[in-house]
Amino acid sequence: MPPVSTVGIVAKPNVQRAWSLIPQLLEWLEARGIQYRLDQEAAKYARRNGLPRDEVAEGCDLLVVLGGDGTLLAAARALGGRDVPLLAVNLGGLGFLTAVPTDELFTELERALRGECRISVRRMLHCDLQRENQHVASYQALNDVVITKAALARMIDLEVRVGGHLVCAYKADGLIVSTPTGSTAYSLSAGGPIIYPTVEAFCITPICPHMLTNRPVLVPDETVIEIENLAATGAAFLTIDGQIGEPLSIHDRLICRRSEKQVRLIRPPKLMFFDVLREKLSWGER
Repeated sequence: MPPVSTVGIVAKPNVQRAWSLIPQLLEWLEARGIQYRLDQEAAKYARRNGLPRDEVAEGCDLLVVLGGDGTLLAAARALGGRDVPLLAVNLGGLGFLTAVPTDELFTELERALRGECRISVRRMLHCDLQRENQHVASYQALNDVVITKAALARMIDLEVRVGGHLVCAYKADGLIVSTPTGSTAYSLSAGGPIIYPTVEAFCITPICPHMLTNRPVLVPDETVIEIENLAATGAAFLTIDGQIGEPLSIHDRLICRRSEKQVRLIRPPKLMFFDVLREKLSWGER
């Protein structure tokens, strides 16, 4: 990791702990001659002017994310492919990705300044939306691409192909395409497997399928996943990382593939993947 001279700070809104933590963080950085750039939410806690979130990482050597996993997901997309490591501090709830507690923030920053960080590289998922053979939108997801039924809709019909080969014509409440990072999110709640972060795979998980034999399927991330929406226009909705998206029209096609972009997460040196699972999922220990 290169020397740190400028730090970006992204924060979750309306968190009581941030009113004291962010001024402390700015004072800590100033004492070491490190410049910083604040997003608009972080700036509110310091009573300063902030930048749009997608501009914060420009010129930064490190991005500190203060919040929960949702804040981290938004920050990851806002990076726009910039090669800036993220130090995610948990101010939220469960926090599979934001594994650093607030009382270890400055310890981890000291390690970052010394170049002693342990980096976990997470590949993103790229999704193109096509309508009537025209490209209408592109998205990047760190966790997942999800199609769900709209409000009051019945089950929706979706046809899925992998590498050009038909997988299944699903009748379900929806469908999830998740990365290994997203395997502990919505996919896990829908019955999908937990995937080790370095496994090069995507998981296709149906949500409450009509056929009980429709089970989650793992596919190599080098393949292309095509999903055709067969539900009526407005009956299905596309969501990216649970945060952004749009309604779908009948015969819309989603093309999901491995993104060229990746996210570099700073992880505590002694906190391994299975340590996080035991802590967050309350798995038993010997």
